[in-house]
Amino acid sequence: MTTDSRSYLLLVRTSAWYDLVVTAAFMTPWTYALLHEALSLGPLPEGSPLPVLYANLMGSVVVVWALLRALRPLPLHGFLDGVARVLFATWQAYALAHGAPAVVGLFLVVEVAFGLAQLAPWARPNAWRKRPRLRPETP
Repeated sequence: MTTDSRSYLLLVRTSAWYDLVVTAAFMTPWTYALLHEALSLGPLPEGSPLPVLYANLMGSVVVVWALLRALRPLPLHGFLDGVARVLFATWQAYALAHGAPAVVGLFLVVEVAFGLAQLAPWARPNAWRKRPRLRPETP
């Protein structure tokens, strides 16, 4: 494994740990309620359980995806995570444009930074030899 490959896998693992720290509280209705209270966001939306369900679904999927990348990082995981971050950043920018709290902008910056860093090696037209491999190298 080359130094570039090791650095790339470290980036994939680092982005995974960031996701675990930021997203774990969204996994359950109870942890989401505690997060909501801790951030002084007021009470959870009343009436429909759908906003909490969506937060829990997102939290669960992101935590499982982050665990995979933290425990078994592969270049393909970095590429796919970069694509996911482009999507997340798009929806965060959309939310900001429609009145979301400014704190979303901080998360947007991180999404863009990790997304660009993970996709950059795949976008260089003359870097085929330095591009991370989709499959792990065999000894």
